[in-house]
Amino acid sequence: MTIHATAIVHADAKIGDGVEIGPWAIVGPNCTLGEGVVIGARATLENNVTLGRNVRVGIGSVLGGDPQDLKYRGEATFVDIGDDTVIREYVTINRGTSHSITTRIGAGCFLMTNVHVAHDCQLGNQVIISNGTLLAGHVTIGDKVTISGNCAVHQFVRVGRFAFIGGVSKVTQDIPPFVRASGNPTALFGLNSVGLQRNGFDALVVREVKRAYRWCFKSELTLTQALKHARENLEPMPEVHEFLTFIEESQRGVGV
Repeated sequence: MTIHATAIVHADAKIGDGVEIGPWAIVGPNCTLGEGVVIGARATLENNVTLGRNVRVGIGSVLGGDPQDLKYRGEATFVDIGDDTVIREYVTINRGTSHSITTRIGAGCFLMTNVHVAHDCQLGNQVIISNGTLLAGHVTIGDKVTISGNCAVHQFVRVGRFAFIGGVSKVTQDIPPFVRASGNPTALFGLNSVGLQRNGFDALVVREVKRAYRWCFKSELTLTQALKHARENLEPMPEVHEFLTFIEESQRGVGV
């Protein structure tokens, strides 16, 4: 491992093989750094942070800070970040609260400059979040979601797998899997066809999910009627079930 002479590493920290810690970086108590982790200059891991293998933390980022929640009373909470995730400059990721204990970032994610991930957020694998985007507390993001720059995502919002959110969007309602959304307020703009194609989705799957989307959001049926109609008439594919179930289980409503 390589630890710069000006870095401060707590005696309780666990440091894996091949770790690099840059100048003036701080690694606090109960932090675990997996093999090959790189911590940039002046980055801070406050406490209770676990980084998987080959995670890269950019200059000035702050991970494991107290949750910005007035209900927080100092209980032990955590940040967990999966293998191969890249965190660029000045990203902030807060620990969880007693609600879920751990703020979690999956494997292979890419969080660009000035992204904020608040307490209790749960991000899946290979999520991409562009510069300046803010996730409020308790946000849930599915695998392979892309969120463009300078978006703001409201507390408790869910974003389903393979969704794409355009830049400068105000996201106050759930975004179903496989769709494109953008705007202020956010509206849906059909399927994320390019993303689905790039990820090898079968044409029949895309066709059936598109039919479900049209019945739910582009027909004269009520949402309840559309969901029932889709259940009865579409091929019983896992992706169709996922799309319909996500909408049925939404607590905040779904942007249209």
